[in-house]
Amino acid sequence: IVNDGVKDTFLKRAKVLETMRKYFSEAGYTEVETPTLQSIAGGASARPFITHHNSLDIDLYLRIATELYLKRLIVGGFEGVYEIGKNFRNEGMDRFHNPEFTCMELYVQYKDYNWMMAFTEKLLETICIAVNGEDESVFDGKTISFKAPFRRLPILDAIKEKTGYDLNGMEEDGIREVCKKLNMEIDDTMGKGKLIDEIFGEFCEGTYIQPTFIIDYPVEMSPLTKMHRSKPGLTERFELMVNGKELANAYSELNDPIDQEERFKEQMKLADKGDDEAMIIDQDFLRALQYGMPPTSGIGIGIDRLVM
Repeated sequence: IVNDGVKDTFLKRAKVLETMRKYFSEAGYTEVETPTLQSIAGGASARPFITHHNSLDIDLYLRIATELYLKRLIVGGFEGVYEIGKNFRNEGMDRFHNPEFTCMELYVQYKDYNWMMAFTEKLLETICIAVNGEDESVFDGKTISFKAPFRRLPILDAIKEKTGYDLNGMEEDGIREVCKKLNMEIDDTMGKGKLIDEIFGEFCEGTYIQPTFIIDYPVEMSPLTKMHRSKPGLTERFELMVNGKELANAYSELNDPIDQEERFKEQMKLADKGDDEAMIIDQDFLRALQYGMPPTSGIGIGIDRLVM
């Protein structure tokens, strides 16, 4: 009541969510809720919070993502499902990273990441107009245009553009050398995916102010993503960068259970090397894929960053 603008933020946040739900509802998608306490922290690369269930005498994890449960619902025959809820990650804190944050995840069967890019840019344009009365927003003194379509840029092209190094087809040792030439702090627990992620984070991510889809990530960075239909070693994934921050992450979902099991095993090797963000094998999820998941596209959007 004494600080102008604080209440306005709450009202705008409510408008963002109301517009998003309406957009999904008109598309025919179902809102659901999935477990917050999970026996395996899956669906993302992150360090979880651990808690203890007294009557069962087992440790449980606060969820780091809703992904694996929502995909089970796609297996169960839903055309499109989404959830808007809290995720919890026991990691560093700053203005853009909170240990508990709100995320929207949406999965739609018989779609791919190309469709999802078009769906997402239209969604964000619609939200921006609903909240601000126009398709532009001013943040940190910068005018950001949410008018569709957004730029699309492959991640390895982005790295080449900003550092001069072409990582295409390069193995882990070569990328490690590039990191040293770029004077980056790296350690032995980092695999190929983490190294590329570090280079992108340091030299590229902060430079994309206008909405930009960074696409076609290497397989090592994307353990739940379908292989690219025409580019070997890459996957059908995009992250949306706005104002130098990741706002969304999306895939053509991996629906081959044999391939998925191999990816989980690669993650376990990283865990053995000391990577405390690597994924654990989720046998229930693998079993669901064995029953059969249709080709699906999924996306996660950070609601708090979107509201900012």
